Amino acid sequence: MGLSGAMDILGAQRKSQRSIPLTRLIVAAVFAFALAACSSLRPDFVKQASSALPPATDTPSARYIAAELRGHAEQSGFRLLTKSTNALMSRIALVDHAQHSIDLQYYIFQNDATGRLLAQHLLAAADRGVRVRILLDDIKLSDDDRVLDALDAHEKIEVRLFNPFRTRNPSALSKAAQFLLEGRRLNRRMHNKSFITDNVAAVIGGRNIGDHYFDASYDNNFRDLDVIAIGPVVGEASRVFDDYWNCDAAYPVTAFRNAHDSQADLARLRVALAHDARAFAQSDYAEAVLEELPEGASADRFGDWFWGPAILVADQPEKIEVHGDAPALRIGPQLKAVIDAARSEVLLVSPYFVPGKSGTRFLTDLAQRGVSTQVLTNSLAAGVQLYELQPAPGAPQSATAGGTSSGVSLHAKAVVVDRAHVFIGSLNMDQRSKLLNTEMGVIIDSQPLAEAVKRFFDSAVLPENAFHVVLQKAPESANAHMTWLWRKDGKAMSSESDPDVSAIRRLETLVISLLPIEGLL
Repeated sequence: MGLSGAMDILGAQRKSQRSIPLTRLIVAAVFAFALAACSSLRPDFVKQASSALPPATDTPSARYIAAELRGHAEQSGFRLLTKSTNALMSRIALVDHAQHSIDLQYYIFQNDATGRLLAQHLLAAADRGVRVRILLDDIKLSDDDRVLDALDAHEKIEVRLFNPFRTRNPSALSKAAQFLLEGRRLNRRMHNKSFITDNVAAVIGGRNIGDHYFDASYDNNFRDLDVIAIGPVVGEASRVFDDYWNCDAAYPVTAFRNAHDSQADLARLRVALAHDARAFAQSDYAEAVLEELPEGASADRFGDWFWGPAILVADQPEKIEVHGDAPALRIGPQLKAVIDAARSEVLLVSPYFVPGKSGTRFLTDLAQRGVSTQVLTNSLAAGVQLYELQPAPGAPQSATAGGTSSGVSLHAKAVVVDRAHVFIGSLNMDQRSKLLNTEMGVIIDSQPLAEAVKRFFDSAVLPENAFHVVLQKAPESANAHMTWLWRKDGKAMSSESDPDVSAIRRLETLVISLLPIEGLL
């Protein structure tokens, strides 16, 4: 999370844990209830449970996948999505090929160019008779023109919100008031990301839905990782989706006391999305897609798969209800066991790397056992073999080739152990992912896939792309200091402070480090 975001959530959490002056509480309560009068959530709303449809067998995609699975008993197949354009167009291809069901679960679904493009294809799928279920976290949802409500008006589409605010599409002021009253509940979010079609193929990984995640933004884009999955792991992903879809914290958008969208609203949305899709097809981005993917997206072509035993790991939705740590409800222990079994090498990729005291001890123990441990992150943290991705990389990178943005930030979450075992998912290496958010991912035993993710790592940590953070000692002193090493225009560079970080950002980091908030970072 960004430092400003951490401060915002910290404020809400700490205020909820100590006595709040009575006048402030009364003002906040009156304000919140006034806003909720016309559009409040109905906690007693009766929703209909539903389950994943059986895996398709009668579609061209299903027949192709079944043929690929022959000879790979109890194994799943994977294709790695490093290029952001490939990640978007593979999702579009999966939607277009679906004939029975589509299940989407995301932390963020932006109402921007790529989000609306996907919405247009989802609507077309529903028109073909495909059942579409969309489950989104509510914390960052922006639906000013009511795209989600209009989609929900379609008889084949249902939209649910996870752990929502008490009001539909609240303003920033309303969110602040509700955080003041319910900070502990609202501070726990669904960070899962899965995309399942016909119960035969799934996309699992770190990307949300939005321009920043598909290299379509003009300011900053994310370097990320997903996998397309086929085989037994897809059924496991569907079971996890059903658990969240039917849990007490998931509410249909129709559970709010406001005027629900009609068929007329859906008709207007249909026209608007079709217009946006035509504009997108004529954009520079569409031309870049054709150049980058001359043979089409990975989900839309024949080709090889990475094969291996795999398990889908996911926090249970009840995790958001417990106080403190509940290891039985989260995926951390399973992933830790994989890392703890390392014999020679561990590669960690996490945009937020705040291991805490226990995590630091764990990594130190690995190093003392002779296990080489390397970390790629965005953060201002320190560790063994630590690399920080530069915000504006100097060398071409396969994951963002052809992008037009001014910079790139890391968003991938992955672990490679002994170049044989891989985790790809939504889990950051920080206390928020561990204790507050719900997370998911897939653990795969596949040396070829592990080598492919390692190549992604090696490209990202090139001295033209990343700062290598090392501890150095002066000859006359026993104290070590941190040094950042990188290359710029072919010249070796070094600094004893984090490059390209403002004095204000350093001050924020210092203040955060002095506060007793490790469990929130």
